[in-house]
Amino acid sequence: MRRISKLTRVAVGVASLALAATACGGTSSDSGSGGDETKDDKGLAIAYDIGGKGDQSFNDAAYAGLQKAQKEFGYKTADIEPTEGETDADKEQRLASLAKQGYNPVIGVGFAYGPAMEAVAKKYPKTTFGIVDSVVEGENVASLVFAEEQASYLAGVAAAKATKTNTVGFVGGVDIPLIHKFEAGYKQGVQDTSGGKVKVVSQYLTQTAEEGGFSSPDKGKAAAEGQIEKKADVVYQAAGLSGQGVIEAAAKAKVWAIGVDSDQYQQAALSAYKSHILTSALKDVGGAVYALAKSVEDGKPLTGTQTFDLKKNGVGLSESNPEFAKIEGLTDAVAKAKKGIIDGSIKVKTE
Repeated sequence: MRRISKLTRVAVGVASLALAATACGGTSSDSGSGGDETKDDKGLAIAYDIGGKGDQSFNDAAYAGLQKAQKEFGYKTADIEPTEGETDADKEQRLASLAKQGYNPVIGVGFAYGPAMEAVAKKYPKTTFGIVDSVVEGENVASLVFAEEQASYLAGVAAAKATKTNTVGFVGGVDIPLIHKFEAGYKQGVQDTSGGKVKVVSQYLTQTAEEGGFSSPDKGKAAAEGQIEKKADVVYQAAGLSGQGVIEAAAKAKVWAIGVDSDQYQQAALSAYKSHILTSALKDVGGAVYALAKSVEDGKPLTGTQTFDLKKNGVGLSESNPEFAKIEGLTDAVAKAKKGIIDGSIKVKTE
């Protein structure tokens, strides 16, 4: 049987869970903590977004949260890969299957799960559902959203301090409101820090996720190469798996890349390029996933909109690369910007 412990405050550091993410890909999987689990001992299940496990970013961060919950609570977990060209009906069937098997909570990783979750949550009122990066109404649904624009503002501050050409780039995976938040914060950070002297070159890879904007490293690489040809010497990507191509192109050209979601400087699969990953705009997806799992384990499930911002350590900026501290004025400028965002003196745009 599942243990119910006294509710305690969950405070998960931005980078800690991301470092635990594994880099392996694969198909649908079921991860257990031993051979003696029963159906009643099922806990957290996550259904991945496009790109799946191994994206070194968004999905891997969610998996890190699952790993932490599995280790701490000792129950059976599941993590399920998406399929190419899948429909909302496919997503609905996946979420329903997990709930029917007894997993609780069930989390859809990505806004694309919105319609499916709205339908399934009504059919399984005793199961707590979570969705990352979208708001879904429902008494048993927790919407896990982030202030991506705040982390991106800090990335913009870093880019403005690091550039020598006064031109920096932004590569967005898909042209949607969620990714607009990344671009808006980044541009504002660059402009506020440089007094408008630094130009931002932006490009979106696709109009829809189905076209591969979050899952095509070749598209990311080509976009970054184009921006580098325009003299961009710092390129920030918010493109999921496609971002690996951006980082590769930056390293090849010996310019700076800025990672996203997880601390990409620390990731083994990107180790060949790490010396050119200046920093990463962090988004503690793993922390949010774990927080929801813990709330269910403690018998007091989170519901409604749960916002993870800079004040709550839900977003941030990594400083793992030793070169980060060597760039004149960068560390102080980021600290000042962070303070301003938290105390409200800096209002970061989302569009």
